[in-house]
Amino acid sequence: LDLQAPGMPAPIRLDFFGDTLESIRSFDPETQRTVGQLRSLDLVPMSEVTLTTDTIRRFRQGYTALFGAQTRGDMLYEAVSEGRRHPGMEHWLPLFYGETDTLFDYIGDAPLLFDALAEDAAVERLAQIQDYYDARKSQFDVDPAGAAYKPLPPEALYLSPDQWRESLGARATLRATPFAQPDLRGALDCGARPGRNFAPERADDNVNVFEAAVAHVRALQGAGKRVVVAAWSDGSRERLASVLAEHGLKQVETVASLSQALALPKNVVALGVIGLEAGFETPDIAVVGEQDILGDRLVRQRRKTRRAQDFLSEAASLSAGDLVVHVDHGIGRFVGLKTIEAAGAPHDCLELHYADAAKLYLPVENLELLSRYGSEDADVALDRLGGVGWQTRRAKMKKRILEMAQQLIKIAAARMLHEAPRLVPPEGVYEEFCARFAYDETEDQRNAIDAVLDDLGKGRPMDRLVCGDVGFGKTEVALRAAFVVAINGKQVAVVVPTTLLSRQHFKNFTERFSGLPIKIAQLSRMVGAADQRAAREGLASGDVDIVVGTHAVLGKQVSFRDLALVIVDEEQHFGVAHKEKLKNLRAEVHVLTLSATPIPRTMQLAMTGVRELSIIATPPVDRLAVRSFVTPFDELVVREALLRERYRGGQAFYVVPRIDDLDEVQAFLRKHVPEARFVVAHGQMTPTELEDKMSAFYEGKYDILVSTTIVESGLDIPTANTLVVHRADMFGLSQLYQLRGRVGRSKTRAYALFTVPANRAITPQAQKRLEVLQSLDSLGAGFQLASHDLDLRGAGNLLGDEQSGHIKEVGYELYQQMLSDAVAALKAGVVEPREEQWSPTIT
Repeated sequence: LDLQAPGMPAPIRLDFFGDTLESIRSFDPETQRTVGQLRSLDLVPMSEVTLTTDTIRRFRQGYTALFGAQTRGDMLYEAVSEGRRHPGMEHWLPLFYGETDTLFDYIGDAPLLFDALAEDAAVERLAQIQDYYDARKSQFDVDPAGAAYKPLPPEALYLSPDQWRESLGARATLRATPFAQPDLRGALDCGARPGRNFAPERADDNVNVFEAAVAHVRALQGAGKRVVVAAWSDGSRERLASVLAEHGLKQVETVASLSQALALPKNVVALGVIGLEAGFETPDIAVVGEQDILGDRLVRQRRKTRRAQDFLSEAASLSAGDLVVHVDHGIGRFVGLKTIEAAGAPHDCLELHYADAAKLYLPVENLELLSRYGSEDADVALDRLGGVGWQTRRAKMKKRILEMAQQLIKIAAARMLHEAPRLVPPEGVYEEFCARFAYDETEDQRNAIDAVLDDLGKGRPMDRLVCGDVGFGKTEVALRAAFVVAINGKQVAVVVPTTLLSRQHFKNFTERFSGLPIKIAQLSRMVGAADQRAAREGLASGDVDIVVGTHAVLGKQVSFRDLALVIVDEEQHFGVAHKEKLKNLRAEVHVLTLSATPIPRTMQLAMTGVRELSIIATPPVDRLAVRSFVTPFDELVVREALLRERYRGGQAFYVVPRIDDLDEVQAFLRKHVPEARFVVAHGQMTPTELEDKMSAFYEGKYDILVSTTIVESGLDIPTANTLVVHRADMFGLSQLYQLRGRVGRSKTRAYALFTVPANRAITPQAQKRLEVLQSLDSLGAGFQLASHDLDLRGAGNLLGDEQSGHIKEVGYELYQQMLSDAVAALKAGVVEPREEQWSPTIT
């Protein structure tokens, strides 16, 4: 094991024989030769703050001088005085040292290169720091003893504007600009200028953007320029070549590099994979970027697909104290990892405790024998090792599971026996429709699209759940399925839970289908009576091909001439009556369900194989995980979060659990964030009022949207990247996750602040929900969260009868595995549905 500690002159090599450290040597990193031997080596955690006698004394003196004599209860002061580290103590770094250095103290006389507008951004940042300090200082001045935060002056932590200008001084600096301008001092004009962008053509429904691009290429060739078309990836290059050829550009040749492109005759267009965000022109060459033609287009790294059902894939996913189920021994408690000596060799084992203080050591290579118990009930009885109770419970459960599996198979079989139209995408037009998608499809997304198209072409009703994290591209799967159905002359119904989401989907569908002979209508509370009547008449006559709407689409007054596909977005928000209507449709038409956090019952049906499941787990390119914080309500923290978003040109959501809470939040914003403009929205407003306010927020006329959970489902506002949730303990786990998904939908880092009452305890269930949410801060955690929800809430009543008590006998995960196995076995015809063929032993 090689390591390079910052304070050591040479790297260190640790040589092991098994687990025994044989030697510690320093070595030359260039020659790899040993330069010295060490008898011992101390490795200690390092920080910007080192707690020594001198630094502690200096901190105590400086802290007292700035903030007065300390009273009991100042946790920072007490921790440092005792030599303990305190979270966030780096905020008071200058108090520990005589002086602190800046970047300029390290780089000597090296020249500096400033990106465009970097200096303006630095000035704005310094002004923002001063504003934060003023807010904290004013609170400290009012109540020094009770202030939650004691701030240092900005000049102690940061350069002042004068110091910033002085540090730049006579230092050599270079300033970058997007393109050189003749009026800039010292700028080099190489004759380049930005290329043509086809945004006007994309916005005009009567103009084909590909025809415009071909005409522009021919005009460039007529001017004597060599033309290069830059694509983002091999796949998009092939698609561009095909589409451009269809629109008359025949002399196109693919190239592997720019040098190959320059070697071609000028009448041949070179098409290569070149990572440019925008094209440009010089006197001799014109580069047309893929984004110039199609709009923002981003590539994403390919990731390996992950199995949907890897609940317990590694020992690291277990925590000490977790309840687990051993397939042969029943419910036990995981204590930790332990190395034991067996047959003369060490083995890493999981230590499991059972009833009567019995212990079981399970080798890590046999981890597949374990599953989570799921429930966190403190009164769960552990099984006895070697007892018959576990085997008896499991045998009874198998009998019930087999009966349940038979009924589930009957439901699936009834659907399989029905016929549905075989729908296949037409060549050429389908590729052109796909080319309008502003991203490269991820592997998961492509697999989901292929699976849906395959289902549509089989001739029997599709019932597929696409589970993908918020903003991971589920809508594109729906768009392509809708295109295939509509272009074949059939009708599509897109059903969503809220009027706002209906409005957004209608806008997305209208933009993507512009220029195509497909008519789209909307049915929701926001649509006027005359338009609703026209939409219903169009659906009945067949004039309307795609309808986007809320549960109004499922109403008795709505009839379809030839409905072939129902797309259900965010199914977890629909009530029982609406789901029954959808259930009846499933046997007759294709049904595609989209959800980031499906309800446990939907998850269970999908994971047992009764409903088909596709998972999209790959995030978009440059997507950053949302930073999540659960904190007691602090007026200044909320103010800082909202103003930080405003200063970087973004917008924020402020979500409350009840309409009654809106007045309190409005009063808070007027008093503490007067700089920000906010607008209030909730579900009891009239359609016109809600439409006007949401449109104004979309257009950036307001900084903050204060609302109830109407923003929870699917809203896509890329400029909104800060979320504050008021009384987060009053929301459900799926709700909190969906709310967090409203931010962070662009390349900008997003922040979510979940506030709880400052001086009141919250319920254990709410505490658990918030802990789970904070732990799942990685991208693509929606499926994992739905699995947690399955653990916390149970699988529900799959067939209308109560099963949760029986499920708890063996644990949710093992129950689900057993049910999946039973369904698969019945599907494959491996077992007859007779209970005597089911032995109580799992093999």
